[in-house]
Amino acid sequence: MAAVHLRIGDLVWGKLGRYPPWPGKVVSPPKDLKKPRGKKCHFVKFFGTEDHAWIKVEQLKPYHAHKEEMIKINKGKRFQQAVDAVEDYLKKAKGKEQNSEGKAESKGKKASNKPLKILDEDDEDLSALKDPSEKDLTDSDPEPSAIERLGAGPGSGFKWESSTVKNDPHFHHFLLSQSEKPASSMEPISKRLKIIEEVTGSTSIQAADSTAINGSITPTDKRIGFLGLGLMGSGIVSNLLKMGHVVTVWNRTAEKCDLFIQEGARLGRTPAEVASMCDITFSCVSDPKAARDLVMGPSGVLQGIRPGKCYVEMSTVDPETITELSQVITSRGGRFLEAPVSGSQQLSNEGMLVILAAGDRTVYEDCSSCFQAMGKTSFFLGEAGNASKMMLILNMVQGSFMATIAEGLTLAQATGQSQQTFLDILCQGQMASTFVDQKCQNILQGNFKPDYYLKHIQKDLRLAISMGDMANHPTPMAAAANEVYKRAKALDQSDNDISAVYRAYIH
Repeated sequence: MAAVHLRIGDLVWGKLGRYPPWPGKVVSPPKDLKKPRGKKCHFVKFFGTEDHAWIKVEQLKPYHAHKEEMIKINKGKRFQQAVDAVEDYLKKAKGKEQNSEGKAESKGKKASNKPLKILDEDDEDLSALKDPSEKDLTDSDPEPSAIERLGAGPGSGFKWESSTVKNDPHFHHFLLSQSEKPASSMEPISKRLKIIEEVTGSTSIQAADSTAINGSITPTDKRIGFLGLGLMGSGIVSNLLKMGHVVTVWNRTAEKCDLFIQEGARLGRTPAEVASMCDITFSCVSDPKAARDLVMGPSGVLQGIRPGKCYVEMSTVDPETITELSQVITSRGGRFLEAPVSGSQQLSNEGMLVILAAGDRTVYEDCSSCFQAMGKTSFFLGEAGNASKMMLILNMVQGSFMATIAEGLTLAQATGQSQQTFLDILCQGQMASTFVDQKCQNILQGNFKPDYYLKHIQKDLRLAISMGDMANHPTPMAAAANEVYKRAKALDQSDNDISAVYRAYIH
């Protein structure tokens, strides 16, 4: 991006690492925060989030001049919320200006031609709208993100923080490596989690502020390892790094590690080395065989496990595999947690996964900041094996639903009905969802770029059916859907998105 001349209070588009340009405002940094050496940059607070960062001048563009360009290349819901927040900010600022001018004119005074106060470099106030002659303008501030609304009680107001960055509780998390003073220790997890005891006796836990979007995370001081940089793992690692975690990565295809090394990750040569170097090692691979090989194969995790080391299996596998991995890890004095994730590549990139955890409760608590970085919520489901069972059930439902949607689209076409009209009607009814809209649009556009591999959902259906057999419980819908996915795999759709099951109906 071309260099620009900016002042405190200017609205900008800021580019940070691998993330898309995001709307923000140039603000004054806290006085105890040093500007990065050798870099000409501005301190930016981003809209729709509670993130702040030093951004190089060449990574900034004026907001208004590039608004149309940015809106064309970014279509996500969170991005649109951020843009809406900027527009609301401007609308209210304009209304406040007009109101002030009207009052001045009624008193026979000359109205000011300057709508905004440009703050001095030493000014700690974040509000570019603040004028000493006026009352507090917090009601002129833009709406916060949808995530912030989730954490507020009924009737709560939502204001853009106009307190100083220095006193902002979200500040140190994002700029941990740049601050002179270390971040405060993480609060006891019992204070950060909302715990709901279910009738079944299992415990589901939702982190009250568990989102990578709002930046309200104090990263753990434990060394984190991550094995597997596929569709899900890549987004997870990126968010762990973004939130200030110290991460060592390994991947079977070593080249995939390069980008993360550039972003600050460390490189592990083998799974055993990563496990021995790190306090908590996560893994996210394709299937039960890959999960077993990673732990018990040559130079596997098991060789690096020592008493107290933690291993977290995030792969979607069968409960029998989880039981086996738990036993071998704990036999070496290690601590084990399963934590498969529900979501897609897009949700992984956005830090909006749902984490289902089971096993060692203390490991779950130790992983609090990691789960908050990668997901919007997490559940603790009791003993090891429960999370894999729940995940297979969820994916069984999702896979069966996707096959049914594809069947409906093809039947509409076969009977002379408009597929687009079918989708429009569907999205106006009770079944409307982002999932339905996105997957159907992909089908109509012939876009089957993987967001969740078809081969993986078929694997999950197969494992769910097997789990039903062991429980002597019928799974006829899943069995029928599984046959359709097997047909799609035979048509060479394995490495396409799950929506490519559509092609099984048209060949």
